[in-house]
Amino acid sequence: MTDETKPSLSQRSPDGAALAIRCKGLIKVYTSRHHEMVVAVNRLDLEVRQGECFGLLGPNGAGKTTTIEILEGLLRPTAGEVELFGKTWENDDRYLRERLGICLQHTYLPERLSVREIVELFRSFFSKGRNVDETIELVALKDKEDARFETLSGGQKQRLAVACALVGDPALLFLDEPTTGLDPQSRRMLWEVVLAFKLQGGSVVLTTHYMDEAERLCDRVGVVDHGQMIALGTPKELIESLGGQQIVELTLEKGEKAEEIDLDTLSTLPSVHTARMHTGRISLTVAQLHEALPALLSHVDETGRKLTSLSTHHATLEDVFVNLTGRQLRE
Repeated sequence: MTDETKPSLSQRSPDGAALAIRCKGLIKVYTSRHHEMVVAVNRLDLEVRQGECFGLLGPNGAGKTTTIEILEGLLRPTAGEVELFGKTWENDDRYLRERLGICLQHTYLPERLSVREIVELFRSFFSKGRNVDETIELVALKDKEDARFETLSGGQKQRLAVACALVGDPALLFLDEPTTGLDPQSRRMLWEVVLAFKLQGGSVVLTTHYMDEAERLCDRVGVVDHGQMIALGTPKELIESLGGQQIVELTLEKGEKAEEIDLDTLSTLPSVHTARMHTGRISLTVAQLHEALPALLSHVDETGRKLTSLSTHHATLEDVFVNLTGRQLRE
């Protein structure tokens, strides 16, 4: 880390960690075509520490894309403070652009250019940067360096997009849904690239709809809904906030109304922490399956109802989100 990127006290979190991003009271308001005010981001506070991978999760329309575009300098906020490495877009535009790498969900590159030509093109945009050969090697495209973009597979194109984001040797990397639509092998290859970047001291902001991806890559996760941060912590902390490590889901036989089940009664069953209804399914958060399941089955039998299905799984970030908002992440 050079002297110019060493954090001052104002660039640190309350626990003393150096910050890559600090935004406070962030607001973004749009005016609709009917002249109505739409609040996309509503007084959002966010800190991303240097050297961490931070996941920003939320359903479509939650405000996370708007937040990311403000952090990337693509949008101006209506109000609030935004600092990256203690600098602002208003005063330090060039400084910040030299230190950011951005990989969008869909990247359109010149189809006739080769992998090497495209990486060399992006390297030319920066005064300093990575070696082109090193960058191509990092994303495992050495054997494709002379291939035209139009001939690459989906996974190879996405890895090339990541190479373009990395070739400027950024201190902060933004990844917007980087593995959407990729096969499992391509996804895991990109995960390794992200982890290697972080090990070298880089900071990452990741948006994803894949909960296994967030749990694998992210040191901390923020859940955004209606433009506000509704939960923040490590994946482990957020999952533990449910009060149980197991989820039991059940559906009733056709004709039975799940809405008539007394959720308050279910929540008092042994080892059950919470009971909720979502899209016709009943979901219980439980601590001990061997205690909760017999009591649940007995209760259902006593009420004269019949089950269509019953399943269990370990609690995930998806369960955290549904518990907080009542919606699936993709809704």
